[in-house]
Amino acid sequence: MAAVDSFHLLYREIARSCNCYVETLALVGALYTASKAVIVTRDCYRLLRLHFIPRLVNNRDLVRSYGEWAVIYGSSETLAVAYAEELAKYGINIILISSDIRSLTSTAKGLSEVYGVEAILVEADFCRGQSVCKPIQDAIRDKDVGFVVNSLDTSLNLRQCFTDLSEGRLWDALNRSITAASLVTRLALPGMVERRRGAVVNISSGACSRPLPNKAVLSASTAYLDYFSRALHYEFGHRGIFVQSLFPCRVALQAPEEGGREITSSWLVPPAQVYARHAVSTLGVSHRTTGYWPHSLQLGLVHWAPEWMWTLGSRMLATTA
Repeated sequence: MAAVDSFHLLYREIARSCNCYVETLALVGALYTASKAVIVTRDCYRLLRLHFIPRLVNNRDLVRSYGEWAVIYGSSETLAVAYAEELAKYGINIILISSDIRSLTSTAKGLSEVYGVEAILVEADFCRGQSVCKPIQDAIRDKDVGFVVNSLDTSLNLRQCFTDLSEGRLWDALNRSITAASLVTRLALPGMVERRRGAVVNISSGACSRPLPNKAVLSASTAYLDYFSRALHYEFGHRGIFVQSLFPCRVALQAPEEGGREITSSWLVPPAQVYARHAVSTLGVSHRTTGYWPHSLQLGLVHWAPEWMWTLGSRMLATTA
């Protein structure tokens, strides 16, 4: 009996001495829960402010806000063409730059006939060196260029070991992505800075959020375009230039990794036209975004996952594809 009384006495003494620690831990837990609630509320507000509220405003005058002409590089890409079409809906004239303009003849004609805008084709293969800059300079001379849109070369999305890439293939991939985006922006930016208005949009890929095995060049190129955009934002944002980094996840378009078959569209995989409509609505609102709110949810989950889980998942998807 004495032993039982001693145990209860000892328990009461320990509980009394630990009472202050229990209250402290409860306070820490309450603060942690409150901070997480604030973060979730903030993220929900950002999602509404970026992806939903701008789409309710249909009277945007992009010509007045940015300029009359848009320079679109990577125009052979389905996503770039969809973005150009969306800008044409606002009455913006289009300059399409590609290494193969023959495939864009019908696209330029369609933009002119449907939306009543001018559409100019400029052939420029950046694998040939700096000489390709001259036709672009001639095309934008004396024009009120308000948009520069650079699209990543989707052929980089091929899953291939880095050492299996030929030197020529690697040279072409880097020049048509990193070099081209940098030079096209450099050619158009001085005029935009002089007019103190304009927008530079670099479309890369959600792959910039994590490194991808067997897609080293894609990962590096997307990261370059992302950091290039963010650096330009800090350098020219106060001079009237809106710089945006777009990094979408999967979009329904002709994908080389699918053997040329079109990816079936869905809620998470929108058609290129749907994605472009959402992305254009984020102009002037966010400097770094997926451009499509379901993609923002996807990448939000990716950021919570550790890197090893991301790479393991990408390898599993590659083996089952």
